[in-house]
Amino acid sequence: MKIQRGDMVVVTAGNHKTTVPHKVSSISADGLKVVVEGINSAMRHVKRGHPKSPQGGRLEIDLPLDISNIRLYCQSCNKGTRVGYKYNDDGSKERFCKKCGARISEIAPAKKAYAKS
Repeated sequence: MKIQRGDMVVVTAGNHKTTVPHKVSSISADGLKVVVEGINSAMRHVKRGHPKSPQGGRLEIDLPLDISNIRLYCQSCNKGTRVGYKYNDDGSKERFCKKCGARISEIAPAKKAYAKS
């Protein structure tokens, strides 16, 4: 999956379109929906005795967005970019920015099968 929990992303479409990066808090099991902190929030009315609000009242929760409406934030480009995968010479797999080619993170450790020797 190209977007992972904890990544900084930019919302590119919808009512919450922004250029400021926000953190991904969770991803659905099928990988099509993403919950971004502080984006697409709604009020939920809860009764007394709820674990997050024992006295009851209104809780603000973040609702999921479609994954097609976000892009990964590249710190070297300072904008939202597409993500690619590649194997390094030692066989490790990493994510990289498609605009500037900067390394984002390592996905898998080195494997002999993918090493270029």
